[in-house]
Amino acid sequence: MAKHNTLGKWGENIARDFLITQGYVIVTTNWRLGHYEIDIIATKGNRMIFVEVKTRTSQDYDPLEAIDNRKKNHIIRSANIYLQELEFPYEAQYDIVTIVGDQHNYHLEHIPDAFLPSVITRR
Repeated sequence: MAKHNTLGKWGENIARDFLITQGYVIVTTNWRLGHYEIDIIATKGNRMIFVEVKTRTSQDYDPLEAIDNRKKNHIIRSANIYLQELEFPYEAQYDIVTIVGDQHNYHLEHIPDAFLPSVITRR
């Protein structure tokens, strides 16, 4: 496995364990359908939470910079596809977890409700 894949998997495991301590119930990790993907899908109350995890070894690069509008829209489209398969009408929430460091010393930041879906108007 490539080094960045190992780092990403480690970060997702740390994020998953953290979210459990915050009362989230993990539904699945690394959900994929075609080119759509979600790192972690969880529930809490009546919300289905779609979590994007970004892991970096250095503080030289802010992990949040990797989550631009294009990435947010991809996460939202992925979540919509996932939700269409469910019969229970969950309210969607989009969280971000960033982890900077390594397994011996890291900083985790959880941003609940980090962004909302864009409103698209038709003319």
